[in-house]
Amino acid sequence: MRIGELAEKAGVSVRALRYYEEQGLLYADRSASGQRHYADPAVDRVLLIQNLYAAGLTSRTIADLMPCVDANVSTPESRARLAAERDRIEAQIAELTRTRDRLDAIIESTTHPGNGCVVA
Repeated sequence: MRIGELAEKAGVSVRALRYYEEQGLLYADRSASGQRHYADPAVDRVLLIQNLYAAGLTSRTIADLMPCVDANVSTPESRARLAAERDRIEAQIAELTRTRDRLDAIIESTTHPGNGCVVA
């Protein structure tokens, strides 16, 4: 499939796909005229890349892990790296939970409307 079709199927921009290629995360065959052509599994790969970015992994970390993903191999190093990322995400979740709880407490304690406080 061509780049526009992949972008549509994966729900990302063409620019994002080009960036993934620049980072070595996604590969395309080229036609004689230079057009990119992707195999059907590219959709799943792009969705995985998107999920990893959403989880806060850097393109460098993703690039380091993708050979193991491609080979369907888990090494002690890749497991340790993924565990470290999971722990980082857990810490972020804990901090966000504390922040939400603080906001809930503020909402609950704010019982006097019109006290002059304005939120822009």
